[in-house]
Amino acid sequence: MKYHIYILRCADNTYYTGFATDVEKRLAEHNSGKGAKYTRGRTPCTLVYTESFEDRSSAMKREWEIKHRLSREEKERLISSK
Repeated sequence: MKYHIYILRCADNTYYTGFATDVEKRLAEHNSGKGAKYTRGRTPCTLVYTESFEDRSSAMKREWEIKHRLSREEKERLISSK
């Protein structure tokens, strides 16, 4: 099983970073209001970045790094690098 981190651009132009095994399904959950509390009321959300990992631990570490260590500018550079 592959594990993925993803970055969404919300309707208010903010970013949300998450973790999932099925990114498309998770995006649909966010856009239907059943995703994270942060994305509710900020829909529609657009998928702008993904990374894949072989193990859950690596994916969760990367998610934390992106969420808590990268500035908005650094996230934008990451997004445009793909």
